[in-house]
Amino acid sequence: MQAIVLAAGEGSRMRPLTAKMPKVMLPVAGKPLLEHIILRAHSAGVDRFVLVVGYWAESVRSYFGDGSLLGVKIDYAEQAKQLGTGHALMAAESQAEDRFLVLNGDVLPDEASLREMARGGVAVSAIKVDDPRRYGVFMVEGDIFKSVVEKSVNPPTNLANAGIYLLERSIFEAMRSAPLSERGEYELTDGLNRLAPQEKIRIVTLKSWLEIGRPWDILAANEVMLPDIKPCISGEIEHGATLSGNVSIGRRTIVRSGAYIVGPVIIGDDCDIGPNCYIRPTTCLGDNVRIGNAVEVKNSAIMSGSKIGHLSYVGDSIIGERCNFGAGTVCSNLRHDKSHIKSYIKGERVDSGRRKLGVIMGNDVMTGINTSIYPGTVIQSEFRGLPAAIHKGLVFSKREG
Repeated sequence: MQAIVLAAGEGSRMRPLTAKMPKVMLPVAGKPLLEHIILRAHSAGVDRFVLVVGYWAESVRSYFGDGSLLGVKIDYAEQAKQLGTGHALMAAESQAEDRFLVLNGDVLPDEASLREMARGGVAVSAIKVDDPRRYGVFMVEGDIFKSVVEKSVNPPTNLANAGIYLLERSIFEAMRSAPLSERGEYELTDGLNRLAPQEKIRIVTLKSWLEIGRPWDILAANEVMLPDIKPCISGEIEHGATLSGNVSIGRRTIVRSGAYIVGPVIIGDDCDIGPNCYIRPTTCLGDNVRIGNAVEVKNSAIMSGSKIGHLSYVGDSIIGERCNFGAGTVCSNLRHDKSHIKSYIKGERVDSGRRKLGVIMGNDVMTGINTSIYPGTVIQSEFRGLPAAIHKGLVFSKREG
């Protein structure tokens, strides 16, 4: 079976993490999000993929190649300008088979639901949500799709569009008659609305999903996925280091004496951990990460090449690539009043819905010694073309615009 994966977008709500990589390549539970999507779809019977790429496309092509390392066949379609989900699907029209799955690159569905979708005719996926105002929702008759109502103050149902479809080539003709949306894009849902009067479209309700749309969703995904990953120790563990629970250690990584690691934790290749540090559950470290003496890391994602200097604390944070923490840097993760942490998306202050959230830090950021970072702070990657830096608690970084 074939799947077309819409993976061309930047993911602007994920900034600054997507400054130099597409959202689909952000690491979740030790692998790029897109790799998890491909592996789950493969388990559900998909062996041929078309990846629609655009933003930083080469990072996707160079990582996945022809798909042979994953046991699948991968082709690519280019969406040079990102003009919506419908426009992205149209970019793959010449490569589409008679029947195919369409997967969004920021949604990780459960395998059982994918198998159920693949067995029948044309279908769309739904998920019941507590706050449907954030999503397009489905109007239905029984288990048959009638239309999509885009984000509304008063949604008519709580069946959110989960962004996974089983379609036939008739969708391309429907898309050709779809107008531009209010935000100037061609939406796949407009094509579905035109297709619904002509074809019977099933509704498949997902049993579970993970949507990676905001930076802190990476933490939520790690919390769900890490306990199910089988641990593997490939590096060196010095005498006096303690590993408890499901802990994976990559190749050529050294865990020094006095390190105490409580799983589930994933540590990548070529890392240097300790001595005398504490790594707490649901932490993911990329490749070539340095965790210094007397450092504590809790429930955080630290990407490849970053160095956390001695006497530092990183809690509930997402740290980009090649960051460097001066000694004594503290990423605070809890308000004094214990209310939800507010953070920033595209320059607007929003409620994260999390009681604990530290810093969201882009690539190549440096901190000075004894820096304290307030909960929910967002630090961009560059300031006037230079690496962003924090010295003595002051942030020097380009503002979100």
